[in-house]
Parts: sequence; structure tokens; C-alpha cells
Amino acid sequence: MSKKPAPGKDAAGKTATASKPEKKSVKGEKGIHGIYKIEGDKVARLRPTCERCGPGYFMADHHERFTCGHCGFTRYKRAQ
Repeated sequence: MSKKPAPGKDAAGKTATASKPEKKSVKGEKGIHGIYKIEGDKVARLRPTCERCGPGYFMADHHERFTCGHCGFTRYKRAQ
């Protein structure tokens, strides 16, 4: 005795969902190229360093904030 699946469900009884289009993520430069920029004979830092940890600890650049991965310190960007 076989049962028919309910409307909107497949044979295993799971709800059928429409496939979503894949989102393409925008990724920045990887490694050292995303942290430093060479300008002539000088090297410029692209990200700020952590105020608590000191030089050598760069902060992660998020949408509206900078965050230190070492101590968790967060500095919010100013609204423009």
C-alpha cells in the first residue's frame, strides 16, 4: 500500500523549496596585499592597529566597524 505525497512535498515527505540563486561574495585582496600598500619608497597601512594590543595587531574591517581578533576590541566607523 503506497501513499501519495501531500501537495508541495516530495516522495520522502520533505517540503519542496525553490532553489535560490547563488550569491557572489565580494572578496578583497588576500594576505599581505590587503594590509599594506606600497607608495613609492614608503609602506602605508590600510587597516588601523588595535589600541589595546598595540602595533602588529591589525583590526578586521567589517561593514560598520573595525574589530580586533586578538582581544575583541571594537571601534565603530563614523556615519558619513
